[in-house]
Amino acid sequence: MLFIRHVRVQPYQRVVVFRDGEPIRLLEPGRHLFAMFARNVRLRHFDVREPYLDTEDLEALIKSGLLSHEVEHVRLQRHEKALVWIDGRLDRVVGQGLHAAWNSFLQVRFQTFSVLDVFVQHPDLEVLVDSGLLSELTDTVEIGDRQRALVWIDGRFERVLEPGLHVLWTTMKRVRVDLVDVGDGIFKEGQTNREEIETVLQTAGTSKVLEAVYVDEGHEALLFRDGRFDRSLEPGVYALWKNVARFRTLHVDLREQMLDVTGQDVMTADKVTLRVNAVVTFQVADARRAVEAAEDFSQALYREAQLALRAVIGTRELDVLLSEKDQVTDELNRTVDAKAAELGLQLVSLGLRDLILPGEMRALMNRVTEAKKAAEANLVTRREETQAMRSQANTARLFESNPTLLKLRELEVLEKVAEHSDLKVILTENGLADRLVKMV
Repeated sequence: MLFIRHVRVQPYQRVVVFRDGEPIRLLEPGRHLFAMFARNVRLRHFDVREPYLDTEDLEALIKSGLLSHEVEHVRLQRHEKALVWIDGRLDRVVGQGLHAAWNSFLQVRFQTFSVLDVFVQHPDLEVLVDSGLLSELTDTVEIGDRQRALVWIDGRFERVLEPGLHVLWTTMKRVRVDLVDVGDGIFKEGQTNREEIETVLQTAGTSKVLEAVYVDEGHEALLFRDGRFDRSLEPGVYALWKNVARFRTLHVDLREQMLDVTGQDVMTADKVTLRVNAVVTFQVADARRAVEAAEDFSQALYREAQLALRAVIGTRELDVLLSEKDQVTDELNRTVDAKAAELGLQLVSLGLRDLILPGEMRALMNRVTEAKKAAEANLVTRREETQAMRSQANTARLFESNPTLLKLRELEVLEKVAEHSDLKVILTENGLADRLVKMV
């Protein structure tokens, strides 16, 4: 059955004609007269003063294109959110799905965000926060001038936030924000643990806000803030905040160190010039005093060792120096140890490695030594000869007082001679035996 229908559309209205459930025409403000079929034609009235187009036919309306000049729309995925601005005012936040709003009487704008990027980038963050519409969807962090924030996403460190207002989406990812007081410029114990500090320092981009300080085992680092000593850092890893103060670190080796004091020309009290080589072993006892007492404490100790060598050796003659090396070494240690303590150092040992004489002096000393050794050798020889002569005299007196013993001695001599030759000895009367003995 055919009906003729009169339709009047107000200026704040729009009418959509549906046929068989599909939108076919948009009726704008004014009077309209048209024929319609009762069963398959339907009219839907919309008040454009209500900005949001909420209807079950929204998908069909958008696809038809009838409202392209009348409606702003946006289609959002699961990971997206949109801010709806009406006449420059934030009105609501919408999520997944198709959303549309009339823009005939009002200025409507959809601003889309991906919540996979947890950091909300917007020039008017204060407006967003003041609206309260994001309170259940985001975390708001306001960081003071003496604060920084460490952001962890799904258990992994992401970045460091500097002073200001920050808004982070929390709908799809686990977000943790740690506020850190940077008043002293260094991570305080309890703000984060050592493993987390290393993780933060290894993340790209943190070098812009953090400076890493690594202190090796056996060392101590002195931290200076704005030119003044602040604290000592034990072995470990530390992070210093940039743009908080002017920091400088000095690393001091606390292990035993050696200084070679070589090629020192020193004149003894008897005007003999020696070239002295010494070895100084020391250890830093007070790192702060060592750094503050001298520009280079190693060089300062080197100079003190030089002066001590000249002072101690210069007051002794060469013979005394060579014969009293232990006493000289002890005096050197006492002298340098007192100076080392003033530098914050502990003297472990100071020893004379070489005492080198000039060439002509060495030759003279060698001749003197040779003469002494020759005299000692002659003395020993004369002593042995005297001892031998005394022994022979004692033997002669013994033979003289005991003729039988002399005869036995003669026979021993003959026996030794017979061992090396074919000699036959016939002993008869004493006279013949005496003659043979005399002949032998």
